[in-house]
Amino acid sequence: MTRHRTVRQIVATTDVHSSFDNTAPFLSHLHTLRPTSLIVDCGDFFEGSGYYRLAHGSVERDILLKLYDVLAPGNHGWPHHFEPDLHQLTVCANAVDATGQALFRRLHTTRIAGRQVAITAVIGQQAFNAIPAEHRTDHRVTDPVQALREVMLTHHHEVDDWILLSHSGFDEDLKLAAACPFLDVIFAGHCHSNQYGPVRVGDTLIVKGRELADGYAIGTPVGQGWGAGTTRFPDRAPARVPAELAPLEAKIGGLRQQLTAVLGPVTKAYRHRTPDRYGLLVDLAARLRTGLGIDAVILNETVLRPVPLGGTLTLGDLLAIEPFDNQLVHANIPEDFRKNLDGLLAHLTEQAGPLVTAPDPLPDGITSVLTTDYLAGTCLAGRAHAAGLLLSQAVKHVLTAPAQGGTR
Repeated sequence: MTRHRTVRQIVATTDVHSSFDNTAPFLSHLHTLRPTSLIVDCGDFFEGSGYYRLAHGSVERDILLKLYDVLAPGNHGWPHHFEPDLHQLTVCANAVDATGQALFRRLHTTRIAGRQVAITAVIGQQAFNAIPAEHRTDHRVTDPVQALREVMLTHHHEVDDWILLSHSGFDEDLKLAAACPFLDVIFAGHCHSNQYGPVRVGDTLIVKGRELADGYAIGTPVGQGWGAGTTRFPDRAPARVPAELAPLEAKIGGLRQQLTAVLGPVTKAYRHRTPDRYGLLVDLAARLRTGLGIDAVILNETVLRPVPLGGTLTLGDLLAIEPFDNQLVHANIPEDFRKNLDGLLAHLTEQAGPLVTAPDPLPDGITSVLTTDYLAGTCLAGRAHAAGLLLSQAVKHVLTAPAQGGTR
């Protein structure tokens, strides 16, 4: 039976990235907030841990359908937002198909504290470009400012206040606030920075919840305007999660048990520390180049996540460090860049973030490199052929010591 709700505030999560190691406080607290709160997410709820790799998004789907009201699409998990149940919850003002038709509802309206409130969303161009190419065929994004102005002009007479869920990055949201002064609150996502706000630009507040299921942002009508802030989820959950969430918590617990499987002892260089992504990739790229006897390797830092390690490497550790199931492939360098490798690296950095190459600098005359299927399909000329190796397998080889004396 649906419980009566008198919504007084908006609660916004962002960039959860399938972080369910301590999910009981997360689930219980959102369940407690739900009768008086519109629960929204600003994108990237999916992908980023072993829970996603093992259950293929079924846990995330269950949580979103049980606890959330409105979703913004992110670059991670983009295809899930086209599943019928989740598609009904998703809004986005600037995502369209090849004919210009909207891929999602542009607007969700509801009453909050007696006001008619419009909730819309945008995804930034950089975030959209980070979606694997095969997942966004015939999709594109329009200018978010123009899209927001069009939605506002169409519906301004129907609503009192405007709320934006943005998967663009905090700095981009500051620009959006300046260009769209009709927005009351922008809930930010995608940036993975220590900027949480709230920051005021004119009459608009920009605020971001803590990522990885650590916290959330709140927006509340105050007087004629809005207030906003952030907070963390409680450290502890009630002794039991609500009965309707118990099967979900049990499912997560079963996955958690699988993720404790030990893969081997951690080698001394990485034992009891959090590997620096750059340093780990330098080690990894050098070993791949030597071990496979190839001319060059290019990897982007964002392919890995920093995760604290102990004395042994578990499956959960490995899938948290390399959460995106990348395959290693040999990729062709586009003709335009074969005599301009510095230009190639600048292009890749703009598209995918900081890079590691082996060797450094790259040798002249190369026509292909070993890289991930993501970089090959998104930023290069496509794969020439698979290397027959997962990136996670290569990471495991670098992180684990052989099971013999001297590794304890």
